[in-house]
Amino acid sequence: MDINTLRGLSTILVMIVFVGICLWAYSSSKKDDFDDAANLPFDDDDIAARTLSETEREKND
Repeated sequence: MDINTLRGLSTILVMIVFVGICLWAYSSSKKDDFDDAANLPFDDDDIAARTLSETEREKND
């Protein structure tokens, strides 16, 4: 086995892994998990209350 055969096999292996990751990422079974993760920054309902209390603490100091 020479270096060119090894390079060809590694290219095919990397391509198979890439296609597998794409299929996993775009599968319908993972859509809900990814949607939940994408909305995490917006799910903090009490951020306004925490920000307000921090602002009041700074004013009192």
